[in-house]
Amino acid sequence: MTPVRVILVEDNDIFRETLELLFGLRDEIDVVGSVSMGDAAPALVAELKPDVVLMDYRMPGLNGAEATRAVLDAYPGTSVVCLSASVTAQEVKEVLAAGAVACVTKDEDFDRLVKTVQEAAAR
Repeated sequence: MTPVRVILVEDNDIFRETLELLFGLRDEIDVVGSVSMGDAAPALVAELKPDVVLMDYRMPGLNGAEATRAVLDAYPGTSVVCLSASVTAQEVKEVLAAGAVACVTKDEDFDRLVKTVQEAAAR
C-alpha cells in the first residue's frame, strides 16, 4: 500500500514536530511537508501535491477555514482535515463549508487520527 502523503499546517511547533515524529513511525503515512502559518500552506501544497492536509483552525493570519479555501484553490486534488484543540460548532461549520472533509480534535486517539487521514485520502 502506498503511504498517504500529508502536509501539516500547525502553528504550535512542539505539537507539529510531535505529529511528524508519530506519523514517521507509521508506514501508512508520509509527512512530506509542514508549515506553521496558514498563509504559507497554499504554495507548499501546490508544490508538493499531498493527498491530505492536516489543518489547524486557530492560527495567526489565516484561520483554518480561510487557509482551507486557499489550499483547495491552489491544489483541488487534496483533502483537508481540520485538526484543532477545540472548535466551536460554528467553526466546524465554517471549515466544512470551506471544503474540509473532516474535523477532529488534537486529543483524538492517534489511531483514529490516522484512520481519518486515510479516509480523507480515499475520497
